[in-house]
Amino acid sequence: MDNTPDWADMAAELMGARQTVLPWRLGDPGPDAAQLQAILAAAASAPDHRCLLPWRFITVPADRRTALAEVFAQALLERDPQATPHEVSKAREKGFRSPFLALLVVDATKGDADIGLAERLISAGAAAQNVLLMATAQGYGSALTAGQSVRSAVLHRFFGLRASEQAVCFVSIGTALSHGTARVRPAVADYVSTLPAGATP
Repeated sequence: MDNTPDWADMAAELMGARQTVLPWRLGDPGPDAAQLQAILAAAASAPDHRCLLPWRFITVPADRRTALAEVFAQALLERDPQATPHEVSKAREKGFRSPFLALLVVDATKGDADIGLAERLISAGAAAQNVLLMATAQGYGSALTAGQSVRSAVLHRFFGLRASEQAVCFVSIGTALSHGTARVRPAVADYVSTLPAGATP
């Protein structure tokens, strides 16, 4: 009897099960230490041209959430000095959402100048997707979120980013307390075409 796992069916089921669960819908419990290690280790399987490791994750522990909340508030005021107290309060709330929170960062110059930013971002995106899939496999909800704050000077200072680094997005993981409306996924024909036979250089 062939005991080889049906990887194709397993992969399709896992990818089909993954959906974005926004951070405000994520609560305790979050991943324990062993689960989190497995989730983050999944990122290492991402394609990485010339093995530059041009991306990294910076986790935000519970005792740094209040400080991060202030960063979100300052980032809002940085771009909108007229923001209302209610808007500032809502910005602060983002620092406390989801049990696990990490910032994904990409370095535009690390290791090899011939590897362009696009390739580095693709590698980072693949790493993030692996993280989301492993979180899904362990029964957790997850999301990638960005917004204008990731481009703010105050956030870059807070996370100690180098001049060559850019914040890409936050990764949130936790138990899904509720779900939004499931996204209708596009058909293959919506995003795949064939190069015409008559195409010439």
